[in-house]
Amino acid sequence: MKQYKKDLRCMIRQKKQSMPAEEIERRSVILCRRVLDSESYRNAGTIYGYLPFNQEVRTLPLLRQALLDGKRVALPKCYGRQMRFIYTDDLSRIQPSAFGAPEPVADSPVADDPTALVLIPGLAFDAAGHRMGYGGGFYDRFLSREPNHPTIALCYDFQLLPQLKTEPHDISIDTIFWV
Repeated sequence: MKQYKKDLRCMIRQKKQSMPAEEIERRSVILCRRVLDSESYRNAGTIYGYLPFNQEVRTLPLLRQALLDGKRVALPKCYGRQMRFIYTDDLSRIQPSAFGAPEPVADSPVADDPTALVLIPGLAFDAAGHRMGYGGGFYDRFLSREPNHPTIALCYDFQLLPQLKTEPHDISIDTIFWV
């Protein structure tokens, strides 16, 4: 399983790195629109989002729109092996984490909406909602502690595979949008 995940992560990273910036932006616009048009988004009072790292789907326009729509927005911040979401109304108050991913400068207020819509990053997904992340297990641990959140993943078509091998601790995603 370890080698399978290592090889798959390498393959997906290579495909993402080969994408031109214009293609990332074009696909991101389509994916963000799908989220904004979704019932899950319309029903959510809070969005637990993420800011993109490397070639991930560009979520900043979606998060800005959520704030304009009167929704609360929270971003992930890692503390050792734990991840918490921090409410923010200023999407520019960001710093690189220990892993290089953008996270809030602030440590509070800690988000506390047990039914917030969670946008989930990842490297690979399958039609059954299985997800392979970057290997830290942060989202799996978070969703194990807070299982009532609706979840949406955004990905490029080459990240959606026919089937992923999973482990017992892997948490499935409710909805996956791809383009």
